[in-house]
Amino acid sequence: MALSDKLRSLASGVLLKTQGIEKETISSVKKFFPGAEIYVFPENVDNAVQTIRELSQTGSKLVISSQSFTCQDSTSTRINVSDAFIASLVSDRPDGLFPTLITSYTHNHSLGLVYSSSQSIRETIQTGRGVYQSRKHGLWRKGETSGATQEVVRIRADCDNDTLEFSVVQSPPGFCHLNRESCFGSLSGLAALEQTIISRLQPGGAPEGSYTHRLFNDSGLLGKKIREEADELVEAQTREDIAFEAADLIYFAMVKCIKNGVRLKDVEDVLDRKACKVTRRKGDAKPQYDNPLPNGVLMNGTTQPSPTAEQLTNGHSSNPAEAPTPAPAPAKDDRIRMRSVTLNGLSATERSKVLQRPVLKSDDMISKVRPIVDLVRKDGDKALKELTAKFDKVELDSVVIRPPFFSATSANGVNGDSSSSASTSYCLDGKTAVSIDPKVREAIDTAYANVKKFHAAQLTAPLSIETMPGVTCQRIAKPISRVGLYVPGGTAILPSTALMLGVPAQVAGCSEIVLATPPRRGDGTVSPEVLYVAHLVGATGIVKAGGAQAIAALAYGTHAVGKVDKIFGPGNQWVTAAKMMVQNDSEANVAIDMPAGPSEVLVIADCESNPAFVAADLLSQAEHGTDSQVVLVGINLTQEALQRIEDAVDSQAHALPRVDIVRESIGK
Repeated sequence: MALSDKLRSLASGVLLKTQGIEKETISSVKKFFPGAEIYVFPENVDNAVQTIRELSQTGSKLVISSQSFTCQDSTSTRINVSDAFIASLVSDRPDGLFPTLITSYTHNHSLGLVYSSSQSIRETIQTGRGVYQSRKHGLWRKGETSGATQEVVRIRADCDNDTLEFSVVQSPPGFCHLNRESCFGSLSGLAALEQTIISRLQPGGAPEGSYTHRLFNDSGLLGKKIREEADELVEAQTREDIAFEAADLIYFAMVKCIKNGVRLKDVEDVLDRKACKVTRRKGDAKPQYDNPLPNGVLMNGTTQPSPTAEQLTNGHSSNPAEAPTPAPAPAKDDRIRMRSVTLNGLSATERSKVLQRPVLKSDDMISKVRPIVDLVRKDGDKALKELTAKFDKVELDSVVIRPPFFSATSANGVNGDSSSSASTSYCLDGKTAVSIDPKVREAIDTAYANVKKFHAAQLTAPLSIETMPGVTCQRIAKPISRVGLYVPGGTAILPSTALMLGVPAQVAGCSEIVLATPPRRGDGTVSPEVLYVAHLVGATGIVKAGGAQAIAALAYGTHAVGKVDKIFGPGNQWVTAAKMMVQNDSEANVAIDMPAGPSEVLVIADCESNPAFVAADLLSQAEHGTDSQVVLVGINLTQEALQRIEDAVDSQAHALPRVDIVRESIGK
């Protein structure tokens, strides 16, 4: 009989009824039905063990009547079950053992790797318990002393018949000698979810009033959640949303299953049985799902209440033709909102995406800053003035200012009215007096004292140790002679950065402390707050430039700007890329602190935290730039507590001049 290629490829198995073992026939059939299992049912079998072994070599299997099996020793007419299984095995080890992978029958999860012998296999089949062969101590009956016994459900060999898999039901605490279920780590995915839900179902597992407790005890709620999540899965469009909604649906479906004694293995068995069906139903949806839902009927099976008479008289009409013109859309919500996620409801991929940090594409940025750095190296102060005019919109007479940076008396005679005396203290940008708010000055004084006290405490005396007679080893801290401190100022005034950089340099005893900061647009002066900090820390100069051009000037030096030994301070992508570039240039011979990335902060809060403080900490970094990343980790935060924090964030953010930047960064 001729068979098409399609029919031959669909054959999963072929049964051959023969008089004896005809290897040539078997080989021909295997070639005709590629990929199909070949079962041989001979009329007469003289030696079943030998026949199984011979057929195994051809890749086929012997069919024996169940009446021919016995649990006793093999005879001429009956074969022991263990002998029948072992007959086809082949060991490639000198000791004749078989590597054996132990897997969980309920979770399809690997538990560990052991070895089996013909003797241990026989005992396992006889007792139904896990028995293996220790290479040092002989037979190993799993759980004999620890109590962690195994019920062996299935044993099978791999395609080469030299490795075994034991599928077992493992007793607590587990297979591993470290009292864990598996030697290969914890469960994950659906198996871990099943285990968690089962533990919640135990007495005391789900606290009274918890959401899981409600699901276990309120069938109506559970049914609504399953319908809700199914509807959301239907509506999901993107890959991420589909995975997210499917995970939710699976969770609630698992709760229903486990609540009713159904385990994952039961569901998998049903799937396997369905996969074996030859005929299938047409597959159309049931009638109640085949047509669009009528008006007023929701996906969860409930009905939408009809409009009341009052609603109808206020513009709601049951007749579409009489429906009033829709009201204009409300104004855009000006509220600043944080994006909220629940980590234990995310997959590993989703969690990784949520926690991904902002990354600087250094290669791209270095290629962009290279022309700027090269220009400053070539043209020095002239390039600095041109680039400052281009980027900061300021024409400078000089790119560097020197002390003094502060006058504690008045502004008389310094670009001011010499006929009057101003009571306010002034900061000095060259010959230009710049007023500073007394309250701001007082706040900076307090911060300066605190920062200096902390860093002064870190100074250590030289360490000298005689490691052996005549040999003395010392550790001596020496200040860096010339340091360049970059203080951002393009989109924000940051005297705090000047303090955090300048005070350690002052305490360390650096002989030259040079600040670099962009000048203010309009008058080209440095902000009075930064000038005052420069005065406090004893700065020897301020370079009125920002970005990559300022870093280049500090690294290579110009006629007016002295070269420094090390550059410190944060900045935007241009600054960071320039720092990385000059650090790797042997001609610059300059070090940097680190290639700082976008601003980041992680705040951990619970219900006891002050919402105003939490909001202030988040906003302190969020306002630095649109690429800032601020993260709030809530520990057992109630919805009410989280709302109070969000209210504080919104209120404080709207009081900031950089609210538009905050709006973009905080929403990430």
